[in-house]
Amino acid sequence: MGMIFRAKANKALDRAEDPRETLDYSYQKQLELLQKVRRGVADVATSRKRLELQLNQLQSQSAKLEAQGRKALALGREDLAREALTRRSALQQQVADLQQQHETLQGEEEKLTLAAQRLQAKVDAFRTKKETIKATYTAAQAQTRIGEAFSGISEEMGDVGLAIQRAEDKTAQMQARAGAIDELLASGALDDPSGLAKDDIAAELDRISGGSDVELELQRMKAELTGGTGGDRQAIEGGQGQGQAQQEQQARQQPEDAPRFDKQ
Repeated sequence: MGMIFRAKANKALDRAEDPRETLDYSYQKQLELLQKVRRGVADVATSRKRLELQLNQLQSQSAKLEAQGRKALALGREDLAREALTRRSALQQQVADLQQQHETLQGEEEKLTLAAQRLQAKVDAFRTKKETIKATYTAAQAQTRIGEAFSGISEEMGDVGLAIQRAEDKTAQMQARAGAIDELLASGALDDPSGLAKDDIAAELDRISGGSDVELELQRMKAELTGGTGGDRQAIEGGQGQGQAQQEQQARQQPEDAPRFDKQ
């Protein structure tokens, strides 16, 4: 469980990581380290300066005791001259110790100064490289986004493509459903509760009767144009009816009137 959690966390962090932010953070840490080194150099230099001041004071006291010893010896006070020289000897020991510490601090200061200079050079080089990497990453990121937009594999373009595909699928489905319903209504497989839809037989009969009505209307209009009256229309309609009756009678009598041939 712990390994799975760490793997998931690492994946999430890797997805959220921005190399430019990481580089800026590393540069900031290097600047802080350089500042600490410089502060250390300043502290060592301050300690060295304090030792120099103490050395100057001890050397001044030593010179003063030497002068007092000479004066006491000139005045015949050998005991005072011995005391002055004893004190001067103790000061000389302190001066030697301080000089040794001063040399040590001076060496440390030189090392820290050299380290600060080298670190400064590395920080400057890292800053230049950091800006170059950031510019390259930004250009690559922009190029990748443009390429994904053109190819349609980006998340936004993928969502647009899916939306278009769903709209086309729904449109095709609705068109197919509408066509199927029309075919079923025309064949009579489905009942139309509104009574507007008719089957194929009723539609054909309506078409034939509609054609006959058109013919009758056409004959009536011709009669009106030629000055005919309503009686003419009735005659026309009656003539048409008699003509149709005669044609039907002839069709029935034709087998009886057909010529017969005797068998030889």
